[in-house]
Amino acid sequence: MQRWPVLLFLAWVCFLFVAGIGLFMSGFLLTRIELAHSSSCSDPLTPPPWDRQSLPPGSCWMPQRFSKAVLVIIDALRFEFAWFNPANVSPLPYENKLSFLHHLATSQPRHARLYRFRADPPTATMQRIKGLTTGSLPTFIDVGSNFATYAIQEDNLLAQLVQNGRKVVFMGDDTWEGLFPKKFFRSYFFPSFNVKDLHTVDDGILQHLYPTVDGGEWDLLIAHFLGVDHCGHKHGPDHPEMAKKLTQMNEMLRSLVDHLGNDTLLLVAGDHGMTETGDHGGDSEKEVNAALFVYSKTPLFGTGPPEEPEAIPQVNLVPTVALLLGVPIPYSNIGEVMAELFPGDGDALSAALQQLSVYHVNAKQVDRFLHSYSLVAQDLPAEQLQHLQEIFAAAVEEHVQLLAQMQEAVLVFPELESRLGNLISRFQLYLREARAVCTQTWARFHPLRMVAGCTLIAASCLLCYVTSELATASDSFYRSCLLYPLLWGLVVAVLLGLACTFIQEGLDLLLVSSWAAAVSQVAFFWRWWGRQPKRARVASSQPPLAAIGLRQWLRAWLGLAFPVGILLFRCGAMFSDSFVVAEARVAPFLLASLVVLLVGKLHWDGRLTVPEGPKQQLLGFSSYRKESWYLLYLVAVLLVCVRLSIFFHQCREEIPQCRPSLFIAPLASLRNTRAKNLFYLLCVASLVGLVFVVRCWLRHYGNLNSSDPLVLFVRWGFPLVVICIACYWAVASSAEDSLGKLQELVQVALVAFPWAVYGLVSVGLLLLLCNPMTVFAKDTRESAGPIVTPYLGVPSSEVDFLHVIPQIYRRMQESLKSRLERGSCKATVAAYGLGSVYSAALVIALTLLGFLLLLLHSERLSLAFLLLFLEAFVLLHIHTRARSLAGDAEPFSVPWHAVISWLLAASQFFYSTGHQPIFPAIHWNAAFVGFHLDHSTNLLPAVLVGANTFASHILFAVGCPLLLLWPFVCESPSLQRRKPKKEAQEELQEEEEHMMEMRLRESPERFSAALLQLGLKYLFILGMQLLACVCAAMILRRHLMVWKVFAPKFLFEALGFVVSSICLLLGISLVMRVDCAVSTWFSQLRLSPCLIFNSWTMTAPVRGPRCRLLAFASELLLSS
Repeated sequence: MQRWPVLLFLAWVCFLFVAGIGLFMSGFLLTRIELAHSSSCSDPLTPPPWDRQSLPPGSCWMPQRFSKAVLVIIDALRFEFAWFNPANVSPLPYENKLSFLHHLATSQPRHARLYRFRADPPTATMQRIKGLTTGSLPTFIDVGSNFATYAIQEDNLLAQLVQNGRKVVFMGDDTWEGLFPKKFFRSYFFPSFNVKDLHTVDDGILQHLYPTVDGGEWDLLIAHFLGVDHCGHKHGPDHPEMAKKLTQMNEMLRSLVDHLGNDTLLLVAGDHGMTETGDHGGDSEKEVNAALFVYSKTPLFGTGPPEEPEAIPQVNLVPTVALLLGVPIPYSNIGEVMAELFPGDGDALSAALQQLSVYHVNAKQVDRFLHSYSLVAQDLPAEQLQHLQEIFAAAVEEHVQLLAQMQEAVLVFPELESRLGNLISRFQLYLREARAVCTQTWARFHPLRMVAGCTLIAASCLLCYVTSELATASDSFYRSCLLYPLLWGLVVAVLLGLACTFIQEGLDLLLVSSWAAAVSQVAFFWRWWGRQPKRARVASSQPPLAAIGLRQWLRAWLGLAFPVGILLFRCGAMFSDSFVVAEARVAPFLLASLVVLLVGKLHWDGRLTVPEGPKQQLLGFSSYRKESWYLLYLVAVLLVCVRLSIFFHQCREEIPQCRPSLFIAPLASLRNTRAKNLFYLLCVASLVGLVFVVRCWLRHYGNLNSSDPLVLFVRWGFPLVVICIACYWAVASSAEDSLGKLQELVQVALVAFPWAVYGLVSVGLLLLLCNPMTVFAKDTRESAGPIVTPYLGVPSSEVDFLHVIPQIYRRMQESLKSRLERGSCKATVAAYGLGSVYSAALVIALTLLGFLLLLLHSERLSLAFLLLFLEAFVLLHIHTRARSLAGDAEPFSVPWHAVISWLLAASQFFYSTGHQPIFPAIHWNAAFVGFHLDHSTNLLPAVLVGANTFASHILFAVGCPLLLLWPFVCESPSLQRRKPKKEAQEELQEEEEHMMEMRLRESPERFSAALLQLGLKYLFILGMQLLACVCAAMILRRHLMVWKVFAPKFLFEALGFVVSSICLLLGISLVMRVDCAVSTWFSQLRLSPCLIFNSWTMTAPVRGPRCRLLAFASELLLSS
């Protein structure tokens, strides 16, 4: 077998796709340009003065109103959590818990007020912190760096305070440490990523909060609590733990107010909300609807509160706090100041003039930013910028005229009040329209890179299809066409690198790799086209109807049209947001449709019925084959599995009537102890059932007979893994109920049991890689004399072979003659498990990976994984039976319908393991399975969360070679026992037809080409789905749902492609590792007389079919 050329070719194709993905992403998900400018007190933005306005020393732009401010951020504080409804007599756990805020707002209406604090999506913590400090809108791509928190270089509120000599103290979420390095006078950071930890951050803040406030050595104090957010992630809002957390926050605020001075402003804010499942990251109403509470011991407002809380964007907080503290507004702010916090000297005229001055400063700052930004980016629409400039200029001019008329005392109060109100409205209109323009056109696309990336992906798909069709036709094609593309790509990469070095510019690895990929593709197609004879091209263009009949041509065409049509329909559905939203039901429907169409085609071809005899023709009906009924039974089981998988779906916010599956939530969320115990037993039973079925299958095919370490691990290690997982589930489901010293033991167990599983799975995989052979050889033959040779050791030349070949074949003839004379097939040497040695290794690997992925999911999803393995088993048997009934004469080629159905099942179980292609549905808890404290790096949690998210992609990609191997495994002679007894020679001849997977070693070149073709088909289908998502995101980039539906779908599809391609390479590599081990095993037999293996008859205590190697004597001679 040619191992390295196949792996190298597939790795090169994966590189082509990844280069296209990276190039497209660089054009589609660009971050907006961050200006390096910074505001300062000397900027000419001071509003026109009026008679009662004065700017005291130390203030910038506007008089300072407060000398200190406390910003309390309660992460994920949804508005409903802060709203108090006295009429609610039976509140939910998250309702009416912050009663102190209601008390302040009702008892001191001029001192306190509650707002709806509208967050801009994406509602991830890092993006909200950026918005709360810069007053700008973070872009979509920043979601990817939510846990890699790059420092904010843009002008922000903290930088302005530090620049003007103020002291900023922080305590809480350590995300701020990466965003604002060296900006804090004093800081107390606590690890934030462990969403299962409800108390570490909050308790750490409470330990330092009150002493710091009383110390007074600060100007801005920020306290970022995380308990509410983590409680939502772990339990959801409707849980008793949420009530405890909110009550704790209520008491904290009550104590904090007692420590505040009269010159201090208190701000209590939520950075975002949360869904009913406790998640966030999207733009649903409950995710963007946070709360803001403002309080001061001195009067804040000139009027009473409105009947309903006012809704304000979160970016409005930045200019408001900046002017209240007497520092410049950050340069890139696009927020609108909260004018009601500037009441003037108390009377209506003073308040209106003060608010007008505030709006004037705010509008000047936004106008300056838009002008600077348009010069650098030039992506804001020129017509809208001109319109905004006209509104701003007219408002400023009228403001100056109004103040001049006031000094001349030519206006009476009613007219003055009316004109002030109209002018304030014009400034508000300008600020809101400016923000709307930025929101609509903020994302800067790079069309050329997007088109280039899309073209690269499309060309890679074409390459996969062309090569998959030619891989089995020419064994050496892929090797001869691989060298030149790699050389050309390497040359281009080196030249571009040298050019970048010569012109002293930074080396853009993405562009270099993209150019190398494109050139290597062109070189491949050039080489491929040059190898095609001209007459072959002309002949291939002729219609096939001249050679075959119309009916046969239609049958062949429909055989490909059905699966390809299903694939094209799935790709076309990517352009519809409704189909993407409903894909959790679309994928199972397409899978079921494809299998039913396959059975229908077999029936139309007459493959399900036996040939009609005279009696059947007379009665007018046909009888079905026995194999056909078995196929229909398998299809029925598949349809049941497809239907049952729907019960494990996660809901999207776009489907309000949807209710999330009960199986997604962990067992700890169940309050009914009896139900919890019942589900626990069911989950453990599913684990035990999986291990039992796998061991039965291995025992049936004779792969559990030897005493090799791998076999011993399957016998004893698998049950031990099940015990560890079951113990972990038991401890995790009751961790909240443990008290005292038992709590410490529980915390130790929550770490120890997962690490035991990690260790056992790692040991199993290492044993599998070191020695994947699960074959047991039993020698029952009579002793034969040695082969006489004139040399020592292994034959090394053709002359040496001439001495040994006649003796080998003479001995084989004598053995055959002796067996025929005795009329029996008594075994001489039996190799148990050799016929399924490749599949056994894959089954063991998939089981180990299944254990690991099961551990990263909630307990009740073990039922979904059991369903996944069952459906994969059924699909393999349907594929095998369909090929058998269709009379497929090419066993080394996997048909398209099998590969497409396999990938549709992978997509189906992506949704049936509780996932959706949206950020709020990511299971962040997986990052802390086996880890009690925070991670030191982001790599390990990213791997764990990625494994949890793409579990189905991993399993189906690693198991993809089974599509090639399974028909050979099912080539079982068990049916022979039911046939009448035959002559010994006929029986021996029939035995030779059943060699199972050893038939693959008859043609090593065809085996290599078959693996390559299967891998290319798999990558082609993955690439077509990816290409559809890329085209949809590119064409619909201005669509209303692009950032809500199409962009997340593209990101998840791209990541899924990367994960699937890596796991596909690992699965094929494992098959090649087994093939290498089989070759070594054969070579160890060398030229001993034990080359004759026969008989499938099972004998106790050794179980499983025995495989003989008579057909491979010549191969052994050549490989030795």
